[in-house]
Amino acid sequence: MSDSATSNLPSRNFEKTSNFYKALGFSERWHDGSWMILERGDLVLEFFPFPDLDPLTSSFGCCLRLDDLDAFYTVCNDAGLSERSIGQPRLHAPVLQPGELGWVR
Repeated sequence: MSDSATSNLPSRNFEKTSNFYKALGFSERWHDGSWMILERGDLVLEFFPFPDLDPLTSSFGCCLRLDDLDAFYTVCNDAGLSERSIGQPRLHAPVLQPGELGWVR
């Protein structure tokens, strides 16, 4: 088993958050009034209620490390996320970037 981390993210509305991520292939593993856990294979996202969250000023974030980025990008595109530079949600095409272990996408 490799090392992993689980993100704890805010959600203004668990139902809307769950529906958004279901379109990306995630399913609910746990859901009650104070916590929600979504998973997609080995990816796990945990959410806590934050009804007053302003996404435009939030500094919360999460990085997904994926074996098949192109396939997940296609899932996102097929779910209706559009490529654009402003607004939420939005999608950016994968690009090669220099990283500690060479070029990464």
